[in-house]
Amino acid sequence: MTYSQITRRKLIVAGGAMAVSGASSFVVPARAQSLAPTRSMRGGSNNYLPGAPIVDRIGGGGFWMTGTVRRAGDGTALSGQRIQIWAHTTEGHERDPHSHGATLTDANGMFRLEMPQIVPAFGQPHGHLAYDSDDFETVFLRPVMSNAKDTELEAHFVLQPV
Repeated sequence: MTYSQITRRKLIVAGGAMAVSGASSFVVPARAQSLAPTRSMRGGSNNYLPGAPIVDRIGGGGFWMTGTVRRAGDGTALSGQRIQIWAHTTEGHERDPHSHGATLTDANGMFRLEMPQIVPAFGQPHGHLAYDSDDFETVFLRPVMSNAKDTELEAHFVLQPV
């Protein structure tokens, strides 16, 4: 009985032959996956105040909270969705009503709200965001900044219809 030993040279030659001859029978076509909904994060609802007002800016500004809102499944951008934002900042604690505000998404499902610089609370600089209206399931997010000196933080929502 003879055994064929696979060497690196044979493997390279075989791979090259497949590339030249076309390995279309080995390629699996990509399939679209539905976009899964965002799950609420642990600690995201800490110090949440229902009904925070829609504002142009929280406090003196200087820091930007940005993100997008999409529908689960097809990923359609959702306009006019209310996102509440709050954090421990240079101007107040996350439990303070003046540290809370809400904004609406634009026609592209994007939101952007200026607020005071976020500072570490419990050792981590982080923000809190909530989608809490009636058309989709409530989602609370608590993204952590990679560096306390960052001046922007992003959070993205994929919402599941109720």
